[in-house]
Amino acid sequence: MSEKSSQGKDSTTSSVSRRTFVKAAGVSGAAVGLSGCIYGDSSSSADAVVVGVGPNMEEAIGDEFIQLLEDSGADGIEIELQPGHEDTGTRRSDYTNLLQAEEVQPDLLMMDSGWVNIFIQRDHIANLSDELDDEDLSLVEDEYFESFTAMGRDPDSDDLYGIPIFPDYPTMQYRKDYARNAGFTDDDFDEWATEPMTWQEWADVTQEIVENSDAEYGLATQWDIYEGTACCTWNEVMSSFGGAYFGGFDNLFGPVGDRPVTVDEPEFIEGLRMMRTFVAEEHGEHTHEDYPTGIATPSITSWQEENAREAILSGEAAMQRNWPYAINQNIDGDKDTIPVEDYGAMPIPYGVTEDEAAQPGTGGTTAALGGWLTVLNPNSENKADAIEVLRAMMVDEFNLGMFDLWGWVPPKPHLFDTEEAEQVEPMGRYMDTLRVAGENAMPRPVTTVWPDQSQSIAEEVNRAVAGEKSPEDAAADLQNSLEAIEQQ
Repeated sequence: MSEKSSQGKDSTTSSVSRRTFVKAAGVSGAAVGLSGCIYGDSSSSADAVVVGVGPNMEEAIGDEFIQLLEDSGADGIEIELQPGHEDTGTRRSDYTNLLQAEEVQPDLLMMDSGWVNIFIQRDHIANLSDELDDEDLSLVEDEYFESFTAMGRDPDSDDLYGIPIFPDYPTMQYRKDYARNAGFTDDDFDEWATEPMTWQEWADVTQEIVENSDAEYGLATQWDIYEGTACCTWNEVMSSFGGAYFGGFDNLFGPVGDRPVTVDEPEFIEGLRMMRTFVAEEHGEHTHEDYPTGIATPSITSWQEENAREAILSGEAAMQRNWPYAINQNIDGDKDTIPVEDYGAMPIPYGVTEDEAAQPGTGGTTAALGGWLTVLNPNSENKADAIEVLRAMMVDEFNLGMFDLWGWVPPKPHLFDTEEAEQVEPMGRYMDTLRVAGENAMPRPVTTVWPDQSQSIAEEVNRAVAGEKSPEDAAADLQNSLEAIEQQ
């Protein structure tokens, strides 16, 4: 399995704005490799601060990106962009080679939240707690989404190594036109936008919408055997039932081998039973009597993000779980789009409240955390200027400017309430829902052993939902597998 980003796709097309979507779509297939510049790019000036970024953003709005940095405080600093590979796993490998070879450029590198902590734990990137001043560190501490910032901190020392650039928060997106056919109104949609439903309430609503619309089924989501299921779709369901892989929020980043494995537990099995029920044709030995069958198509066990997005766009599904990019593309894509007044979003439903959760830090609506951070190359020969560029990325106007230009969701909750954010079309209409998701985000448990563990998780929960294995057997086998990996 190749490692993908949280979205399962290129980072820089994940949140394409209306203004830039068409241009971005035209270059989304471009695979601009980093291999040609890893070991020295003659086109880069020795005096410039070189920033490693995604290829599609650089291609579409590179000049505007640099201008925005200059307007936000980096004026007078020569800035160059160096596009990395569009595949997040390939970019991770490239950056590993680059940093191990002690290359001096890029001075700053954008890293996926799915693997940045591995670079921290391996001491491959600079400690920003030593490089930034107290005012900078206080700004990050006080103004950013806490769960997102945690991805850029050392799990042992809590020192800061990465500045959040843009988070990705999934929501449950739905067809308002189908819901209206079932008798639901704008008052319902306003409530759904910020008031999470229980999974049982959501299933009943979804079933009613399907029965009164052209939808063939209710839920389109991602349940393939891949990173996205382990880190995100199942992590959300499990956490919403009060479960956790390793005993709760505080053990997400270790210590490996010295933390409990907590998957063979009732809350883990309860969530699996619900998901098995959603894809089953009728109730049976491994389903849950509290939930209706047939809410989701069985095809979800081989689906990733684009399958789900296309299912709701075509009208097959009434709802889909997906990242913000799917809102943009389904409303402002290049063909067969859905009018914005017919497209809704709500927080991910939940199984138990936070007070009822068995594992600390779980329960309630839960959104898997994705997104990207910027880190400093410890071998940079332009460290002082690079820090100034990093400071420019922390300015509100830069965050709001990139939301408008490229659809990067701001990393600070207070920006969600600004008039500038609300005026961005179409994403500004969904800020209230995205804020709820951001306030209830769950990072993936990234450690050096996570790649092996995520594969085992995806395999077991996929087979349980496909009906190839009982939820109890899947949980027990996964418990043994994760414990063995922890001790390697």
